[in-house]
Amino acid sequence: MTTEPRTTPAALWRAAEQFGSNEAVADGSDRITYTELLDRVRTAARALMAKDIEAGDCVAVWAPNTHHWVEIFLAAQYVGATLVPISTRYTGHEALELLERTRAKALVVPDRFLGNDRLANLLEAAGPDGLAALKLVVRTPSDDPSSDASTTELPGGEILEWDQLPAAAEAVTVEAADARARAVSPDDVADILFTSGTTGKCKGVVTAHRQTVGIADAWAECAEVEPNDRYLIINPFFHSFGYKAGIMVCILQGATMVPMAVFDMPKVMAMIADEKISVLPGAPTIHQSILDFPNRADFDLSSLRVAVTGAATVPVVLVERLQSEIGYDAVLTAYGQTEAVVVTMCRTDDDPVTVATSSGRAIPGMEVKIGEQGEILVRGENIMLGYLDDPEATKKTIDEDGWLHTGDVGVLDERGYLDITDRLKDMYISGGFNVYPAEVENALARMESVAEAAVIGIPDERMGEVGRAYVVAKPGATVTEGEVIAFCKERLANFKIPREVRIVSSLPRNASGKVLKNDLREGKA
Repeated sequence: MTTEPRTTPAALWRAAEQFGSNEAVADGSDRITYTELLDRVRTAARALMAKDIEAGDCVAVWAPNTHHWVEIFLAAQYVGATLVPISTRYTGHEALELLERTRAKALVVPDRFLGNDRLANLLEAAGPDGLAALKLVVRTPSDDPSSDASTTELPGGEILEWDQLPAAAEAVTVEAADARARAVSPDDVADILFTSGTTGKCKGVVTAHRQTVGIADAWAECAEVEPNDRYLIINPFFHSFGYKAGIMVCILQGATMVPMAVFDMPKVMAMIADEKISVLPGAPTIHQSILDFPNRADFDLSSLRVAVTGAATVPVVLVERLQSEIGYDAVLTAYGQTEAVVVTMCRTDDDPVTVATSSGRAIPGMEVKIGEQGEILVRGENIMLGYLDDPEATKKTIDEDGWLHTGDVGVLDERGYLDITDRLKDMYISGGFNVYPAEVENALARMESVAEAAVIGIPDERMGEVGRAYVVAKPGATVTEGEVIAFCKERLANFKIPREVRIVSSLPRNASGKVLKNDLREGKA
């Protein structure tokens, strides 16, 4: 066994060997040591093998932050399959697109989550001829124990309840599962994470095991995560921040992951105190909310040691207050994107001004430079292999010299610290999630009453930015703000839905016909 794992199975083996008695996952009443986690993963892996999941197959996970996600992700990669995380905020239509494009053979989904039967929503979106490739659904328990179990069936496939995994696993030996895990190569594809593209079509970012493990190792080194740390993972597991900078970091360091399925500020405060949380990454709004919590003094926050934030402007006073009022040893900012996960990061000894006014310097294994038009370019062994089934987009994004063109604009100071100043793309960040206007515009183009639409991000005190849609009705038709928002709610995740809609007679354009979004931002529409 290698001392420096380069696959997730190898990382799990080392964790069980070196940190076996450490608590790996603390998820409510489910307390799982690293030894027990390996056992559970083996069981789930054997069940997947018994249901004909082969190396190279895609296993999608459309589920919230619970121990089930951790176990099934590791089990999928244990058998050599490729993980496809799906946002829990996605509608059935959005999830369907990802399943079809990856030809996923298995899907893990809750029986019910937030009152919705996600599988039923998906099958309704797919219609009678959809999802031909999907042969297995593993259903995790409902988040509402009082709800009746779903009776949804999978046409042409099998639904396996979570508690049926051990029985299914009996058909495959532990030795057979371990042999499959040993066959996983560092260069094998570990996961495909989807990120919205400026063309309006999601891009599938393909990453190898060595990169998923490598980036987590670099993040853990910068944040100085230790085996006795307890890490509250608020960032969703379907996002690289929750998955690679969360789960994988804990596995590599033997730390305890404390998942949070649904964000709730009073619960955050209670979990920090009850679970003795020491590492807390999250958007600046989360840290600000802790500082401003009405009865903060009633909660013991003394265990907090490291805060990590980013994805929005971080005031110097926020960093100072976190250190002086909460007592953090270190507050760090970072910059990344799905194609590279983490590019730059502050270090634990950086001063508050550096933390607040930069996104840190290149992490180990990464190079950063400023290219034409001030664009941030990144190179290193941990940038993506490429986009799924899109060599043209891959070639445009990664040049012949291996530099990833991020589409973001910034400057490097004499120390190599990066300050992000603008975006070449129209993308905006709402509540920590990237939103690409083209994707929303493409959805609005399907409205029968809409001739054209343009979407921009506008400042919002709580979310950072939210969407505003400018909509032009077709000749002879009428459209209202309520109709536009209702249409979006059916087809888009909540964070993508415009919070404002303005009905206009026309959109401002340049001589070539391109919409002048700067005019929209400046209120000239």
